[in-house]
This record gives sequence, C-alpha cells and structure tokens, in this order.
Amino acid sequence: MGERIAPLSDTWVHVNGRKVFVRTGPVVEGSTPIVHVHGFGISGTSLVPTAERLAARATTFVPDLPWHGRSDDGEGVLGIGALATSLLEILDALGLERVVLVGNSMGCPVDLEVARLAPERIERSVLVSPAGGMYNQPLRRAMVQLAKDGLREPPRIARTAVPDYLHFGAASTYRLFSEMTRFPSQERLLRTTVPSLAVIGSRDPLMPPPWRVREIARLAPEHITIAVIGGAAHAINFSHPGELAHVIASWLDGKEIVDDPTQPGLTRVLQVGRS
Repeated sequence: MGERIAPLSDTWVHVNGRKVFVRTGPVVEGSTPIVHVHGFGISGTSLVPTAERLAARATTFVPDLPWHGRSDDGEGVLGIGALATSLLEILDALGLERVVLVGNSMGCPVDLEVARLAPERIERSVLVSPAGGMYNQPLRRAMVQLAKDGLREPPRIARTAVPDYLHFGAASTYRLFSEMTRFPSQERLLRTTVPSLAVIGSRDPLMPPPWRVREIARLAPEHITIAVIGGAAHAINFSHPGELAHVIASWLDGKEIVDDPTQPGLTRVLQVGRS
C-alpha cells in the first residue's frame, strides 16, 4: 500500500457541557467513519501517524477522551465504563451512527465495552495491542511490563507521551492503569459479536506469550481475526503506522493480510490460523 497520507484538522465538540478535542480528516463520501481510540493517560496524538494513513479511505476522527489530552474532564469516576459511555456520547455529538473503531492499548477495553453496550453502533472493531486480563496481573507485574515496553519503543514517542502523562497526573494514571489490567480483554474478544481484528506486536511485553496467542486464535469464532506484526512493541499505531494501516485496510477490504514490502525495517505480518 502506498503512503497516502491525509492530514487531520482540529475541532471541538461539546458533550454534557464539556469540551472534547477531536482531530478530523477530510470527508470521504460513502465510507464508514473510522474512529481511533487512544490508551490510558496518553492523548490521541499517539494515533495520528496511523490515522493519517487511513484518512484517505474513510472519514477519520481521533478524539481525546474525557480526562485526557486537550479535552475537559468527564462526569463521575474515571474508569473503562465511563470512558466507553463518553465515547458513545462523542459519536452522538459528531453525528456518527455507525463506525469502525480502532483502539490501542486501553482503547481496546473501551472499544470492547462499547461493543457490549451498543454493538449496533460498530460495523467493525480493530484492537491494537489489546491490554488487560490475567497476563497483566498482579499490578506490579503490569508495571514491570510497561517499563520493559518503554525501552522497546522509538525514543521519539517521549515527545508525545511525557507531556500527556504529566498532564494526566500520577493518581489518575495509577487508578486507570490498575483498572485496565483487571479488564478481561481476551475473554471479551472471544465473546464479542462485532467482527474484530486483533493486532499484536511480537515484542510487546504486555501481550500474552505466543502459545496463548495461538490458543486464542484457535478458540476464536470466524468473525475474529488475529494478526502479529513482527518487530513491533506496544505502541504499534505510532511505531509501525504504515504496516498497521496496511493490515487494517487489507482486513477491511476482505483481502489476505500479508507484509507490506514498501515499509522499511524487518516488520512482518502473520495471519494466525486456527488449528
């Protein structure tokens, strides 16, 4: 897939009297809008590299969820459930009845919760590095995994991540990260009724070991697809945007998921089959 990059513009919507910051792409007539959902503590800026590469094929939105980035805080207590409800309210504010969701890290539990609450609103769901569940427990284990991942990500991500986490605050980071680790992402993936693509980096310390990934693929129903990007860690949307956009576009188009030879590096995409 060629590098067709469509820049995003900034806008605001109001949800329950609070401002929500949203990056938007050009209108693509006849497309199902794609909404990108970021991880805990970090803003949607981390998703822009992939979003820009998909913005030419579908109208694209990258919001900062409440409590994050440039958006105001939300109502009630910060948590996965509250963020899922807020995401549905953001879709309403944007006038989006049915969308493709592309989540990263904590964005995946949020997407899975939206799929549980309102499956009719989601045409398809892409879960990139779907964190949460027994492999991230107890919390101290997840914190070690997160520290290892920091050493595997490109250093330039710090320019986005550090200001976002400082703005989000230590207390909120601890609370939401703790809740994310308890979310049963793998079990929810196997039960979701929404056609879904899970994308995992082979060097992501927060993801299950290869034998567990193969087991999940074997147990998954036909409407669930699992792909592995070799060489990627957790923040695939930022570190491997070209390869990820190629994988997502191939899946949305019903094409076989194969490596994109135009992308630099040793990245390789594997389709995990059922046996």
